[in-house]
Amino acid sequence: MSLLLCRQENVTRPYYAENLGIHIYSSQELSYVIYHYPLLVLDGFVNDSLLEFLREELDQGFLAVKLERWLKSAENPDEALMLILQECDYCSAQEIGRYRQKISEIRKKHPAQYGKQKADELFSMGQYGRTVKQYKKLLDLPGDEVVDDTFVGMVWNNIGVCYGRMFQSDRALEAFEQSYTKMQDERVLRQIYWLVKLDAKLVLGDRFKTLITEELAGQWDFELQQARKDAVESSQLENLEEVFERDPIKRQTGEIQLIKKWKKEYRAMV
Repeated sequence: MSLLLCRQENVTRPYYAENLGIHIYSSQELSYVIYHYPLLVLDGFVNDSLLEFLREELDQGFLAVKLERWLKSAENPDEALMLILQECDYCSAQEIGRYRQKISEIRKKHPAQYGKQKADELFSMGQYGRTVKQYKKLLDLPGDEVVDDTFVGMVWNNIGVCYGRMFQSDRALEAFEQSYTKMQDERVLRQIYWLVKLDAKLVLGDRFKTLITEELAGQWDFELQQARKDAVESSQLENLEEVFERDPIKRQTGEIQLIKKWKKEYRAMV
């Protein structure tokens, strides 16, 4: 994720938000992150390091004192986020009210739903290594009406997508295989087939060979060829991100077509 510097402030040491993997250079950037990525700032974001940044770099000592007192009180710690938005003049009263409602709705979510949405946010920021760690936490949750085989299968699928983005094809294949085991979704089987076709080092297991008929293989080969053609014709990476948003199961389709380009950005992705 990149941030726009809205207000010039004399920051000599930007604040590194470790759980987001970004540097923050201004009070408005700080507010932007809080307002637009609530799932990533709810737990432990307001800490001693952030208070020091407010005092030493942003000349917001009064705000730091107010936050410190708030955190030591028994009141709702989420209100500290609203306090930052208010004191930094980033949001109107109406926007802060809507933000407070959004936080309330997030807090009511099932832990699995909350955790998955948090991982999805990290993915949207390109933090694939952190995304994998967040998704894997969900695999340790006890099964219930939310954490069923379909949910676990979707999590494994998304882990596979992350590994694909980091060019770890062997791990991506293992994750997709786990996903198919849980969901028996033909779309995941197609992902497995395509991944093996695109990486000569991978081997399609006997179990999956028996599931892929000649008819399916022919259909998927045609779709893969078409995807390659579309990728060559499209020079805009944004087009691929639109595909990602429309159909999570198909995330792997287009991204492999741009491997050469993305390898140049590999270190920034992890």
